[in-house]
Amino acid sequence: MTKKKEVLFHALFWLLFVYFELIQFDLTNPYLFSIRKLDIFEISGGIIFLATFYINYILLLPWVFDKLNWKRGILSIASGYIFFISLRYFLEQILISQLIGHGNYFEGTSLSYYVYDNLYYGSFPLIISSILWILIFNVRLLEYNKHIVEEKSATEVKFLKAQLNPHFMFNTLNNIYSLVYFKSDKALPAIEKLGELMRYTTYETSKEKIDLQQEVNYIKSYIELDQLRHEDDNTVNFEIAIDKPFIQIPPFLLSPLVENALKHGKYNKYHPIFINLQQTGERLFFKITNKIGHQKKDKLGGIGLDNLKKTLVINYPDAHSLKINQDKQIFSAQLEIDLDGKAN
Repeated sequence: MTKKKEVLFHALFWLLFVYFELIQFDLTNPYLFSIRKLDIFEISGGIIFLATFYINYILLLPWVFDKLNWKRGILSIASGYIFFISLRYFLEQILISQLIGHGNYFEGTSLSYYVYDNLYYGSFPLIISSILWILIFNVRLLEYNKHIVEEKSATEVKFLKAQLNPHFMFNTLNNIYSLVYFKSDKALPAIEKLGELMRYTTYETSKEKIDLQQEVNYIKSYIELDQLRHEDDNTVNFEIAIDKPFIQIPPFLLSPLVENALKHGKYNKYHPIFINLQQTGERLFFKITNKIGHQKKDKLGGIGLDNLKKTLVINYPDAHSLKINQDKQIFSAQLEIDLDGKAN
């Protein structure tokens, strides 16, 4: 809540307060209401109420909640009452008494009774200002917490992207290293393809959302780069049926499953990896199936899938379904998303 909104909130509060204090319904009046006339002590009471209200609101309550403890709480309450009683005594029993010849209390009123009686009246501005301050404080706290959650989500997304890029680089450089080591003619095309992919990872993944077609192009390029290290062609069967190529999705939403299959799967032209992507309206379906390789996994094996799960929770918390099945020979992952964020 901004300061401007807080001032407007206070203005509305005092408008209602004055309305209930001064406006009286009067059927004999042509306007059906009349304004109550105030005597001098009611006017002074309003001044005292207002002063106590804002002394508590502006000074005492922020001081208490800055370092909340019982000592500050008690000292704040005592200070509020002392201010109310002292100001009322000065205005009504000294200043007004000099003007009109008498105060608001009868002569001979004991100090103990005066203090006891004003503990009751002083409670109203202190309690009302405290309720109003705590209400606005909690509104600000909720807004702050919401901002923190949003910042945390944004930071986590950036962190996931930062993890994905090194993970991709590690896999790809291993492939190119093998090609260079064996002096393969495919080494230079592989380096060129890597440059194309790095342009994508550099410029597109900084965005919150990209076109679905851009993610598809990235996957195709990644597959082509992987194919360079195989003698067989057609080791990946990628079927695509999308209605809206420009529909927006987070970067690296689909590619971790492909990376996982290419890295840990056992595939050739007789046992290819099957990838199926379908997008209709706001619904996206993505399935990938591969034969499981028996080679030992490196320590980074689970990063891609873990990051995918976190990305889905952040962007589509109640609007996605990820099913992973694995037996002795076949691994399959099926992802369904409602891209408009509605629950399945």
